[in-house]
Amino acid sequence: MRITLLQLDIHFGAPAKNMFHVEQSCETAELVPHSLVVLPEMWNTGYDLTRLTEIADVDGQETQRFLAGLAKKHQIYLVGGSVARRQGSEYYNTTYVYGPSGELLGSYDKVHLFRLMKEEQFLTAGDQPLAVEIVDTVVSPVICYDLRFPEWFRKQASELGTQLFVVPAQWPTVRIDAWRRLLQARAIENQAFVVGVNRVGSDPDNQFGGHSLVVNPLGEILLELDEKEHTDSVTIDLAEIPAVRKEIPVFHDRRPELY
Repeated sequence: MRITLLQLDIHFGAPAKNMFHVEQSCETAELVPHSLVVLPEMWNTGYDLTRLTEIADVDGQETQRFLAGLAKKHQIYLVGGSVARRQGSEYYNTTYVYGPSGELLGSYDKVHLFRLMKEEQFLTAGDQPLAVEIVDTVVSPVICYDLRFPEWFRKQASELGTQLFVVPAQWPTVRIDAWRRLLQARAIENQAFVVGVNRVGSDPDNQFGGHSLVVNPLGEILLELDEKEHTDSVTIDLAEIPAVRKEIPVFHDRRPELY
């Protein structure tokens, strides 16, 4: 599977500018048909949470049309980062996943809301995981702060059979070492590939550190970007997943009755 990371800067509170920027980034990225392409978290608005009534995507309709069009045009699997979505009187941090024909494969609402960026004051938490099949591989998106909850990953790996986790993020520079180590830890303990796509740039309150990663089931970093806006790709060997799981059968040896 070929994976392309779109590590982008984000215009604060400017959905139209961000949509244009994502579109142009896809145009220049030399995307390969049927590859997996990943965007960062909250790429439509950034963390301009106080203005969600004005700028959040109502029912995600504009985002869905846009991402479906990108996926179909480039014939790619697209994990569309995440966007601020309005549903009735509530707001969510939502990921959409699309296939090469522009079909919606599923959506996921961020489950763990990050208090340091005041998400819990403005957003509603999701309560369901998502698993979709991409190139005969079970893929689950999680979002940024979800990365700090190993039980959420283990639940999906053990119950849904997740083999590849995708983590769109807006992870601040001051904690970028934790970002790298947590991605590696989630890969090792779940014997899965983990793809983390972080934004770069800044907003009025934070500097974001990039360093998007692709990590294999042994925790080895296959691709790491720097702190600048950048697009890059790597091809992963999906046969590594059953090989690693056979060698050290942690899922077989679990004692869930004790925990």
